[in-house]
Amino acid sequence: MRVRSPRWGEWRTPHHETPPPHPRQIVRLLAEGEKLLGERKSVEEVARHLEITESTWHRWRNQYGGMKADDAKELEELRRENQRLKKIVVDQALDIDMLKELNRGSF
Repeated sequence: MRVRSPRWGEWRTPHHETPPPHPRQIVRLLAEGEKLLGERKSVEEVARHLEITESTWHRWRNQYGGMKADDAKELEELRRENQRLKKIVVDQALDIDMLKELNRGSF
């Protein structure tokens, strides 16, 4: 199966796509981009240098702007913990449904 990449006219297969960067990597890229902006580079040039789109730059800047690497690491850990807790809630809901079915005698 082939999917369209973000750039028009380029095609790649799904297994060649790179995974999205971790928040810590995004914070580092933002710092590098801010440095380039301080050197009077345009957002277009910064995005090209970082190999991202301008819209990605703005989204990351709104979402992660002002964060430090430690903050990003903590955010990453909290997201992982949240996923783990959501899985526990789903498992418990399934257990409750199973027990209700058993209680009704419709197994």
